[in-house]
Formats: sequence, C-alpha cells, structure tokens
Amino acid sequence: MPVVRLKTYDVILHRGVDVPMQDGVFLSADVYLPKTNHEVPAILVRTPYGKTTKEADGTGRYFACRGYGVVYIDVRGRGDSDGKFVPYVHEGKDGADAIGWIADQPWCNGVVGTMGGSYSARIQWLAALEQPPALKAMISVVPPSDPFVETPTGVPAPQHLCWLYMTSGRVMQDVELVDWERVYRHLPLMTMDEQTGRSIPRWREEVEHPVLDAWWRRIAYQERFHELDLPVLHISGWYDDEQVGTPLNYIGMSTRAKGVRGRDNQKLVMGPWPHQLNCSTRLGELDFGPQSLIDLNGLQLRWFDHWLRGEKNGIAEESPVRLFVMGKNQWREEADWPLPGTRRTPFYLHSGGRANSRFGDGRLSMMQPAAEGETKADRYRYDPEDPVPFITEMTSAQIGGPDDYAAIERRDDVLVYTTEPLEEELEVTGPVLMQLFASSSARDTDFMVKLLDVWPSGFAQRLTDGMVRARFRYGMHRQVLLEPGEVVRYDIDCWNTAHVFLKGHRIRVEVASSAFPKYDRNLNTGGPLGRERKGVVAEQTVYHDQARPSAIILPVIPPKG
Repeated sequence: MPVVRLKTYDVILHRGVDVPMQDGVFLSADVYLPKTNHEVPAILVRTPYGKTTKEADGTGRYFACRGYGVVYIDVRGRGDSDGKFVPYVHEGKDGADAIGWIADQPWCNGVVGTMGGSYSARIQWLAALEQPPALKAMISVVPPSDPFVETPTGVPAPQHLCWLYMTSGRVMQDVELVDWERVYRHLPLMTMDEQTGRSIPRWREEVEHPVLDAWWRRIAYQERFHELDLPVLHISGWYDDEQVGTPLNYIGMSTRAKGVRGRDNQKLVMGPWPHQLNCSTRLGELDFGPQSLIDLNGLQLRWFDHWLRGEKNGIAEESPVRLFVMGKNQWREEADWPLPGTRRTPFYLHSGGRANSRFGDGRLSMMQPAAEGETKADRYRYDPEDPVPFITEMTSAQIGGPDDYAAIERRDDVLVYTTEPLEEELEVTGPVLMQLFASSSARDTDFMVKLLDVWPSGFAQRLTDGMVRARFRYGMHRQVLLEPGEVVRYDIDCWNTAHVFLKGHRIRVEVASSAFPKYDRNLNTGGPLGRERKGVVAEQTVYHDQARPSAIILPVIPPKG
C-alpha cells in the first residue's frame, strides 16, 4: 500500500548548472532541490528532448517536494549542453560522470537513482555498466533494445529516420513539416535522408553497418546483465513499439544479474499502453477502461523511497510482475515472467492451398497437419513496389496499435489463417513464437507474422507481430543468402502479449513478406542492403504438412481452479 507522506518541502530550482565531464565538455542541468538543511538522495534524468519542458518541470517538482534532489540534464550536444550529439555513443561515460558529480554535491547524501523513458531509459543501462558507486537503483521505462533486436533487418527502420531528423539539431525539429510517406518510398535507403531536406550522417553510418559488429556492440547492453547488481523497475505497454526490450531486460536481470540483490529485486509492470504510456484509456478504436491508468508517479516514488531511503513500504514484498490482461481488461499480479504454468501450445496452419486473403481457405487449429500429399502449400507473390501496409502514423512517435487489419487482409499477398469461433475464452499471455516453413524464388526475402483477435463483428485487432529477414536467419552476426526454392524453417519472434480471446472471438495469423513502413522493403535481390534502387518480385511458398508443420506457438494460461 502507498505510504502517506506527512512532510513535503518547498522547491528551490537552479537552472543551467554546468556539469563537467572528464573530457572537458560541460553538460547543462536544471537542479530541483527540497528546501531543507539535510542531505538528500538524488534522482538523475538525462534527455535529448529538452530539460525545460512542462513534463520535466512537473517531474522535477513532484520528487523534489517529496525530499529528493532531482537533476535534469540535456545530453551531450542537445539543448544547452556542449559537445556533439551522437546517439548513445557518449552516454555511458557521461552518465557515470554525472552520477559522480551529483554524489559529490553538498546537498546530496551520496545515494543516486536514475529514471526516464525511451532514450532516457536505454542510456541508464549504458551508464550503469560504467559501475558508478553512487548508483543504487533504476527505473527503466519503454527502453529501446540493443541493435537489431527490434528491427532484425540489417538496416534502420524507415521511421527511425524520423527520430534522427527530430534530434538532428540542438533543439527539436518539427517532424510535421516533412512528407514522411514520400520520404519512406525513396530508394536507395542510403540516401533517404536527402528527402527530408537535411543531411543526417548518422543515418548513413547505420546503413553502412548491416551486421552486429564492434561498431554496434559499443552501445549494446543486453548481453551484459551479468555485470550489474541493481534493483530495477521495468515499465512498458503491450502496444509500445519498443515493448520487446522491457520483458527481456526483466528476464535478463532476474536470471543473470551479478548478485542476489540484483536477481531478486526486479519488478515488471506492463499496461495496455503505447510508447507514450499511461496517458489515456483509449488507444485507436479501443478503450481499456479507467482501471487501465495507474498512479505512475506514486509507483516510482515508492520504488525510490525503498531503494534510496530504505523505507519499509512493502514494495519489495509485492509480486514482482504486474500485468494488464487485455480482453478482460484487468490487472493481475504474477510470480514471474514468463508466467509459471504457461502451456506453450502450437496452433497449426492449414489450407487447401488457397489461404490468400481473409476470403481464402486458411484455417488455424491445434490439430496437427496431414501428411505431405494430403495438404497443399500456400503461394503468393511479393512485389516490393507494392508492399503490404503496416497501419501506423507516419512519424516515429507511435508505430502501430490495436488496429483493424480486415481491409489489409483483402490482399492476395497476405495469407490468412483463422480458427473457428471459440467455444470458451482462451488466455494468451507471454512470448509468442512462429515456426514457419517457407521457400522463396529469391536469394533474400522477408517473412512477416501477425497475431490478431477477430471479433464477432469482423474487427481484426492486431495484438503483436514479428519478422525475419532470410539472410539473417542464423543471427545478426552474419549474412547467408538463400538457395532459390530451398525450404527453411524460420523461428520468428513475435514479441509478447497478454490477452484473453473471448467466447465467440477467433484467433488469426497473417503471413506476408512486407509490413511497410514499420520495416524497409526487402528488394529480394540478395544485393548489398540499403544501396539498391530496384527490386524483383519473389514467389513465396508456405508449407504446412506433417513434415513441415508451420505453427504459431501461443503461451496459453490455463484457467485457475
């Protein structure tokens, strides 16, 4: 239960405080302090989005009046800070330097926590890996993952250019002034930045590094949890377009952290939220109800009160996992993630060879497929000049949501497999995996998989999705092209969900070879990524016989009792 705080403080604000880095660069900080003669613990937030926003001021005052020193810093090269902004590259050492500077301030008791969302979350991990002694706890909200975890294509996603454009100067650039749909259609990918009117060298640098090499590993953190021993509160939403990292980070820290303090003190909170989480009960056409919003500041305060102040407020004894289960639209506490007792249940693809579009004969069931010769494979043509749309706004603010894909499923280059209406509700909570047996006429191509809930009205709600680029089927460290016609089993990570399919609803799986502009279009040539202007049509075949049983593996949660 939340602790009632009897004392609050007036807030003293110091703007534009210089924070020295070891290389001589000065970063600019706004420092919010409680009016007290006592030393206090500190909270650090570093941001590329401007420290003088209304949101930053509200956060600073909220925690300062409750007895914390709050330091908001413009990251290197952004806002009022000196230096050159190069995403992530300097953030580890800069973060550690900032933490050390804060701990040495006369108002600080030497105890520091970090918090923040998105970019501000990922850079906490990079700073923590520098092992600053004063850092005692973190709150990581909607963090991006390591290179290629979210976009396993070898090149940046088209909408990543929107983010690079937005942060390409010292102040925020107005992304609404750009025709992003036109920009994303540009080929080759390497020179797409020219279409924005700005030269963005970072975009081209990223395109030049299609494999997970040393250039990328310098900003990676998810292979290094064994170096950390920190309590971390992990927060994200099922429709966060960077959702996959939060459960991965929870698992990584609770199983691989260096010490018991880290392994036993991870907490995961997942709501029905997009990247801008906990702001509205509505997302797209769905309303998840007033219970979907939580007292996020209060939760973060309790976390820091326990780990930075040592207060016995009960948060350490609560269940480590708190999930919002969609469909039922209810919060639930669990003992771990993935949930203990999960039944990994395959739902197999079936058809008579005509699963093209939702008007085809594709079926999805737990019945294993028939022997080869008793079932027909499904075929479709993928033309990179006419990619399957991914429903999204064109900017990078939020990529996709619980959108209705019924209209997209009219296309013949989308294979659609659907169960019969469910006779009883079915809960699917956890990581979703597709095992797809497929071949292509191309040397390289993509396969996309989407999991949907089809309502009795026909509304086809996207739940989660994933993809594979064939040349990276063995991992992002090397490229191996296909032999045309070669049948390959692809294990496709479709991220995570927590959803109850209600009685009368149907489970659906889509298979396609594009999801544009969430991912760039594979040109099917097998040529160098990001450098070609023309593609070729690929003839795709999906198999679902006894020897090649394509199936989506769903984390089914048995009814309690």
